Amino acid sequence: MGDKDLLLSDDSIESATVKKNVGKKVQNPKIPWYMAGGFVLFWASLFLAVVVPLFHRLPQGNTIEDASKGVFIAERAQDNLYDFAKIGIKLVGSDGNEHKTVQFILRELALIKANVREDYFDMETDHQIAYGSYLRNGAQYQYQGVQNIVVKITPKGSTSQNYLLVNSHFDSKPTSPSAGDAGHMIVTMLEVIRIITTSSEKLTHTIIFLFNGSEENSLQGSHGFISSHKWAPFCKIVINLDAAGSGCRELLFQTGPNNPWLVKYYKQNAEHPFATTMAEEIFQTGIIPSDTDFSIFSDYGNLVGYDIGLVCNGFVYHTKYDRYDVIPRGSIQNTGDNLLGLVRALANAPELADNTETGKAVFFDVLGLFFVSYSADDGKTLNYAVAGIAIVLVYVSLLRIADVSNVTSAQVLSWFVLILVLQVVAFVLGLALPIVIAYMFDKNGLSLTYFSTPALSLGLYVSPSLLGLALPSVIYLKLQKNEKLTYAHQLQMALHGHAVVLSVLGIAINYYGLRTTYVITWTLVFYVIPMALNLVTTLQDRGFSWTGIVKIIQVCPFLYNSYLFYTFIVILTPMMGRFGQTTNPDLIISALAALGTIFSMGFLILLINVSRRSGFILVVLLAISAATIYIASSTEIGFPYRPKTNVERVYYLHVRRTFYEYDGTVSKDESGYLFNFQDRRGSAPLVEANVDLAGMVSMASDCAKYMMCGVPYPDARYVKSRLNGTWLARDVPIEPSTDSPLELLSKTVLADGQTVRLEFKINFTDHSTLYIQPFEDVTISSWSLLDSLLASTPPYYLFFTYGVDGSPVNLTLEIKKSNGDFNVPLTQIGIGRQFMHTKGDLTAQKFAETFPDTAVLIEWPADYHRYIF
Repeated sequence: MGDKDLLLSDDSIESATVKKNVGKKVQNPKIPWYMAGGFVLFWASLFLAVVVPLFHRLPQGNTIEDASKGVFIAERAQDNLYDFAKIGIKLVGSDGNEHKTVQFILRELALIKANVREDYFDMETDHQIAYGSYLRNGAQYQYQGVQNIVVKITPKGSTSQNYLLVNSHFDSKPTSPSAGDAGHMIVTMLEVIRIITTSSEKLTHTIIFLFNGSEENSLQGSHGFISSHKWAPFCKIVINLDAAGSGCRELLFQTGPNNPWLVKYYKQNAEHPFATTMAEEIFQTGIIPSDTDFSIFSDYGNLVGYDIGLVCNGFVYHTKYDRYDVIPRGSIQNTGDNLLGLVRALANAPELADNTETGKAVFFDVLGLFFVSYSADDGKTLNYAVAGIAIVLVYVSLLRIADVSNVTSAQVLSWFVLILVLQVVAFVLGLALPIVIAYMFDKNGLSLTYFSTPALSLGLYVSPSLLGLALPSVIYLKLQKNEKLTYAHQLQMALHGHAVVLSVLGIAINYYGLRTTYVITWTLVFYVIPMALNLVTTLQDRGFSWTGIVKIIQVCPFLYNSYLFYTFIVILTPMMGRFGQTTNPDLIISALAALGTIFSMGFLILLINVSRRSGFILVVLLAISAATIYIASSTEIGFPYRPKTNVERVYYLHVRRTFYEYDGTVSKDESGYLFNFQDRRGSAPLVEANVDLAGMVSMASDCAKYMMCGVPYPDARYVKSRLNGTWLARDVPIEPSTDSPLELLSKTVLADGQTVRLEFKINFTDHSTLYIQPFEDVTISSWSLLDSLLASTPPYYLFFTYGVDGSPVNLTLEIKKSNGDFNVPLTQIGIGRQFMHTKGDLTAQKFAETFPDTAVLIEWPADYHRYIF
């Protein structure tokens, strides 16, 4: 006999005769335990066989033989990328960036221009050398001699004054050959220019391609273009291309602001869609330790558009391993197909003349196969509607259960309330158990165990989440003594309880205004459908027959939700290596894994209760978790770092700092290494590897005593984490540079007798920092820096960069003091200079050799001079 036959005896619910005792034999399921185990394995196999391959799927790269088809040729772009990467490090101010890379791009553009179809297009190239400054995140950013290469493609006969801007950057971080960030995008742009200018396809609007030479230095190249270039005022829409990884598909992670029509164009013209509203909302929280030129174009140019970036394999991001050989041709083809389609469509879009449409959109791709989008307003309505329908159908189903079971609806509702409470507990357990494990690992110094072995996340977080989701229902269904309802109906009520939990959660999040509510809504849609079908066909009254439709239709939300959360785990796991020491990264990854499990398997895991030994499945899940915890905590598999592929980032400067007092005497002159550890484990792995860090101390005490801790910070990231910085003194002094960074040119008391003007000349390096902190009894009334910076709280600081113009900077301060006594200390001035193009002295090089191969070093010499005037 099958399960259906056992459940549908003559005195079953379909006999329409009231039976006071159904009997335990009829109540209990009869499917063997191993069938339930196979059920769980089926979904795991479906994830591995469908989701993972589709996530990593790339198109076949076109070759030169396809050139006559007018399509993007990845082979040609890949050849360009080889030459680009061969240049090496492209740090602003370096020969690699300011000469070799600029000449490479200009040479390729000249080759393209020689083949332009001049009957269709005009092509102009402008080599911009930009100067400027702006305020951002409480600091002034100033640059001089920064280079941009700007290409203008104008359709013949076009009178449109509305331009499309396509941007990426060619500079790099120290040590990185930058093949992925953003050489991949640079060569893609070159190939798109080549395709467009050699085709006969007519366009309406002019296209500007901006190859900007200073993005890694706080987005200065894009500011130089949008604030001062002659073509900038005509740009209306921007496609910004960047990278936080290498060698995969590129993600659309920001669009707008507002202007939902942009999503429509992406949907129609991106051949390989990869986008989600969830990514946009996460990025806009500011928790991601990155920024892009898109924010400059939006803030200073009022442009709207797309922010698109490579997001996989972030382990190589900003390291020496961001090389040509980790980028497959298919990855370049993927980006090229999408960019070419978008550029052609937007260059004919009437919306460029009127992009005032307001509102937001909900958008997402489904396993890269197709793209779904609708307005945020429609999404809000849909979210409420689906949640409401789910609750109504659950209510109708409960009434039906009461009717066929010959009990009152009040009784069924009272039993359902208990089940609903249990499902709330299950939801909390499904989310909390992985987080508790993450917390305990971190408390014991074992964070990031999954960093190089992602499979550990399955045992550490997914299995405990499944255990938490299933445990309350298993216990309840084993212990309950309700003989008035069939076991099948009680199990069905458990699934209904989960649906109500999701519905209430969806309503709350939707009310809060998050467009990411769509994840809950579409999960519910694929439970509402089988619930309605089971009601209409009366399958819900026939034992476990209703589970068949549920299983079949749940394939859809399982595939999408597991794909979505897998995407974020793949993207964010490498980022956990640069989230800093103050954030427990395991909490983020465990929460993502838990939410992915809840949305993917929340309904499905309850179906293990069809088995006669569902408890055994829980024991297996517990055993998997226990084994994984042991492996992650007690074996080398759980060690986070691997040479070349999953490295620990170690940032430090070789610093000599000198403090000059008011009378010119030197009160401090010391040398040491200033560390800024990027991940939660900090220095512990290095100490375990026998790196001599004895005597390393926290910078917190220096931060309390000295202006900006008395050290030369190279960027805002160092400043933000300065209280967590550490200092390792060295016995051998770092040889000082021969030139003095600061020269007082004049000190003049003004006519009012209460103001003195100080004029200085500063010899910065291409990456430098200026700190200014007036003493308490004086104020700076005017200066040569931005007036808006004076509104911030001292100490004031400025990050300075130059590309091809290293001339000194003049600084003027007008300091006001009520008593007119200017023969006393008035202000402190600190100058930090980075020497990023050198390896440092022999002592520093020998120290670097002591680090293990699981660490990648980003380090260089720097000096700091503190003056009092």
